[in-house]
Amino acid sequence: MTSAVSKKWFRGDALTAWLFMAPGLLLVALFIFWPIIYSIPLALTDYSVIGETSYVGFKNFERAINDPDFRVSLLNSFIYVLIVPFIQVFSILMAILVNSSVPGVKWFRTAYYIPVVTSMVAVSLIWGWLLSPNGVVNYLLLSAGLITEKISWLSSASTALYTMMFVTMWKGLGYYMMIYLAGLQSVPKELTEAAMIDGASRSQIIRKITIPMLRPYVLFCTLISLMAAMRVFDEVFVMSNGSGGPGTATLTSSLYIYNKGFKEFDFGYASAVGLIVSLILGIMSVIVFRFNSKGGVNSY
Repeated sequence: MTSAVSKKWFRGDALTAWLFMAPGLLLVALFIFWPIIYSIPLALTDYSVIGETSYVGFKNFERAINDPDFRVSLLNSFIYVLIVPFIQVFSILMAILVNSSVPGVKWFRTAYYIPVVTSMVAVSLIWGWLLSPNGVVNYLLLSAGLITEKISWLSSASTALYTMMFVTMWKGLGYYMMIYLAGLQSVPKELTEAAMIDGASRSQIIRKITIPMLRPYVLFCTLISLMAAMRVFDEVFVMSNGSGGPGTATLTSSLYIYNKGFKEFDFGYASAVGLIVSLILGIMSVIVFRFNSKGGVNSY
């Protein structure tokens, strides 16, 4: 039985498919799966680049739990996750807008998708300039009378993290909008037409038909945005100059792991922290799956 299945997988069209996937699978195995597997024994050691590596058991995990900077980085990562529901809501609303026959809607789709294909490093540099004390944002707000003095968006502990969250949301909205747009175009028109004939309002159709039909897309987008929020790195690294500052106000778990691993060369400890964050992310993903396990089209 097993040999028959193996032969079926590696002949004809199946063999062609495997050959096309082989380069990608090799890269995934080399740069994703192998580092994950290797990090497990590495987390149990006091790794030394030039000296002798010693086995320390679970001391790295104990150190992480007792490290106040790690707890701060986890808290900042959890705060970053708060943008996930906002991204989903705004993306769905934007998808509903661009799914209509509004004049110029194709130009809007294109314009709002441009940030998605732009490098996060470039986006972070541009927004860092716009949000500087003498930047365009402060100039416009002062001109409009909305503020009375310049705001140090990225230099103040009370605003830095939330400013970076805004940049992340601004860049990601177009990506999720296009996914939800694809989902909207797969919703049978017969359902909405029947609801309109029965007297359902536009808001009722959205709440009782459109949103439930988009549930698989909501699950997918929520999961990937949750993972992205917990693993956020590029914008925080660029906009805080790699420090997670001011102080530890923007220190996220990914930046903390990077600093421990590639600045202090404490790879064993960095691996342990990475495994803890991965475990937390896995638990959060299970919760999202459970939360989205029930659904359907409700009556209006």
